Amino acid sequence: MYGFDIKLTGDIDQAVTRVTEALAKAGLGVLTKIDVQAVFKAKLNLDRRPYLILGACAPDLARQMIDAEPDVGLLMPCNVVVQQEEDESIRVSFMDPVKVFGISENPALESVNQDARARMEHARNELMSE
Repeated sequence: MYGFDIKLTGDIDQAVTRVTEALAKAGLGVLTKIDVQAVFKAKLNLDRRPYLILGACAPDLARQMIDAEPDVGLLMPCNVVVQQEEDESIRVSFMDPVKVFGISENPALESVNQDARARMEHARNELMSE
């Protein structure tokens, strides 16, 4: 797979706040927030459970990656999905930067990918310890 996930309790807004705070503690900021539920409703008139995509980034890592391989921006940022499951629980899925950015097979990115993964795992672990 290309990520790892955890389950949370509470509502979606609380989960997004908790995830954003956990990412910040790991040195990652949220650059983008896509509310897929709202987009599907507005553009397709479909009712869906809450589903948000948070685009997380660490500018220091992004700079290193772009310096090593300018086209890596096609794979950025590191995404985190926060979605409400049928049972009302919240599933948070973290992209695994090693797997996703690893498709470039550029050895200059390996240590940066490992650092990015460690930050995503730190955020997940922060949520698990609450």
